[in-house]
Amino acid sequence: MVTVQGRKIQPQHLQRNAYLYVRQSSLRQVYEHSESTKRQYALADRAMALGWSRENIVTIDSDLGQSGSSATSRDGFKKLVAEVGMGHAGIVIGIEVSRLARNSSDWHRLLEICALSETLILDEDGVYDPNDFNDRLVLGLKGTMSEAELHYLKARMWGGRLAKARRGELKTSLPIGFVRTEDSTVVLDPDRQVQEVLRTLFQIFRKKRSARAVVLHFQHHGIRFPRKILQGPRKGELVWGALSYTRVVQILHNPCYAGIYCYGKVKTRKTPEGKAKYTYMPKENWHAFIRDAHAAYLSYEEWEENQRILANNAQAYGVYRRNGPPREGSALLQGIVICGRCGRRMRVHYRSRAEMIQGDYRCEQHSRTLAQAPCQCISGTVVDEAVSKLVLESVTPLAVDLAFRIQNELKQRREALERIRAGQLQRLQYEANMARRRYMQVDPNNRLVADTLEAEWNTKLRAVQEAQEEHERQRKVDLHEMGENEKREIIALSTDIPKLWNNPKTLQQDKKRILRHLIDDVTLTKAPDRRIAVQVRFRGGATTMLEVMNPKPAPELFKTSKATIDRIDALLNCYHDSGVAAVLNAEGLRTPRGKLFRNATVGYIRRTYGLPSFYDRVHGQNNYTIKEVAQKLRLSYNTVYLWVKNRILDAEMHPARKLYLCKLEPDILRQRLTREYQSGRMTPQLHHKMMDRLNEVQYEL
Repeated sequence: MVTVQGRKIQPQHLQRNAYLYVRQSSLRQVYEHSESTKRQYALADRAMALGWSRENIVTIDSDLGQSGSSATSRDGFKKLVAEVGMGHAGIVIGIEVSRLARNSSDWHRLLEICALSETLILDEDGVYDPNDFNDRLVLGLKGTMSEAELHYLKARMWGGRLAKARRGELKTSLPIGFVRTEDSTVVLDPDRQVQEVLRTLFQIFRKKRSARAVVLHFQHHGIRFPRKILQGPRKGELVWGALSYTRVVQILHNPCYAGIYCYGKVKTRKTPEGKAKYTYMPKENWHAFIRDAHAAYLSYEEWEENQRILANNAQAYGVYRRNGPPREGSALLQGIVICGRCGRRMRVHYRSRAEMIQGDYRCEQHSRTLAQAPCQCISGTVVDEAVSKLVLESVTPLAVDLAFRIQNELKQRREALERIRAGQLQRLQYEANMARRRYMQVDPNNRLVADTLEAEWNTKLRAVQEAQEEHERQRKVDLHEMGENEKREIIALSTDIPKLWNNPKTLQQDKKRILRHLIDDVTLTKAPDRRIAVQVRFRGGATTMLEVMNPKPAPELFKTSKATIDRIDALLNCYHDSGVAAVLNAEGLRTPRGKLFRNATVGYIRRTYGLPSFYDRVHGQNNYTIKEVAQKLRLSYNTVYLWVKNRILDAEMHPARKLYLCKLEPDILRQRLTREYQSGRMTPQLHHKMMDRLNEVQYEL
């Protein structure tokens, strides 16, 4: 074997460096299995025996404590591959293949690079040349066995872990609100404030049915939420802060709060970049699921209901936006409306109309995906009124029972908030007492420490004082909200469901929650004649059909009626625009918006509907006023007036306008003016001029 090794090692190998790679899988092995580390470092003497000098032996030990299953986080192995690839290495030394790599991909990649750069490989069994077929075969088998060995180790450990988990004996990290006793029994946290806060969280979600509503409730009432510090010198310490939406969702999804022991909720795998990727598995694929394994904050049935509610609320962010949680908008059927044409969920669009925010139900999937017009657009006001009326008729027999439930619920909620605030105040008083004890135990002459502890004590006292003031303020608010007058008002309102429903103090979210307890969904179908078919499907399968009328569009709502248009048309025979407006106002008629008619209003209606004006109607019959005739003939007003008086120009007094309407007929007027000229009552110059002007007028007419 020595002679074979001697033939493999050539002078060009000795001219390069020898790279000794040292690795242990974990820091615990580094400290507890030091003999293996010593054996790896001792391979440097083996390299010196083969002809390398001490200066040409490079030791790479930066991967101590790193697993060999992947090269992603092993900077030392990356450096080794780079040196081999650049031709700096004459030989790579490792005590065994598993130290270099426990992954066939990394191992064969190293072999390929060593073969290209003519680099040898040395382990305890001998020297190998990757360019030699037999050596390459042996190295490949060793790499495969190393990877298989790691697989068997992991499989044995994983099997034992699963067996222990299926018995419910595998210890996992506990969420906030649980602790382990000395005999490893899981019990509720002995801190009563922690228990009270968690029970309040589940109670509010049970009523509000929304994680966001729970966060808003805690913020509104100033309730702090506990969390544990997971790392650092204060690891395991309980701190209190604001409740976040993410924390609420995590707690509601966690089956541990229902007394369930589970294992395998999350599947972890490594990405090509070496990062961990977590995938949440369905419940049927969990490795362990044991009910009633320990104390709980809620029942299994309630936990299942919470999962269903969260799933429905999460559908508000899907492609078709399914139910979603009740929101603050005025649309009562938000999230439960179905299009009667395509079967998709309809979305809510809010708009301002008559200084009010109103919601419309629109099916827009076609417009979003196919750039087409919306499938349906239906006014939410008329539909909500019809469904509300149906619901009120359905729940009236339950009014008295509902009144007492509301009263008891508000009372329990107030008592729970009082206990939480009292617990917070008690915790702050305890911290202030501890700060006082630390201050009293210090040497008064040690002012550096005494001043710090005194400042800490004062800070704790101020926190206690602020908490007491906030406690008293919230207590007064709660007492005011739950006074006897308010209780009687609630009972009185509850016995009259319509009055409670229409009370401005009743929130839209509460109405929507009531509807969702009674109704599964509502299907809307709009007909061409503005009729809307409303199919209400109640819980249990019963259905009710309603029919409502979709409101007219805004242009039609403010459209002048046909009767008013006909009246304006008739009045234009006698009056101009201002006169028509005066007559309409005197008769008590108003515009579609309820305002008085004006000159401009009548003119707009006349132009819109193509109604001839008063003067257009007069001119259509060749009738003109004296002023208009004077302008056409370029005469004075008085001259034309005298012609009317002397019957040279035919005219009639308008009965309503009290003005003369002259019949301008050039042929007849020409004959009469000629007669006046022949009788000597008109000069030749005037007669000649009038003949020319009448010719012009006749041409214009």
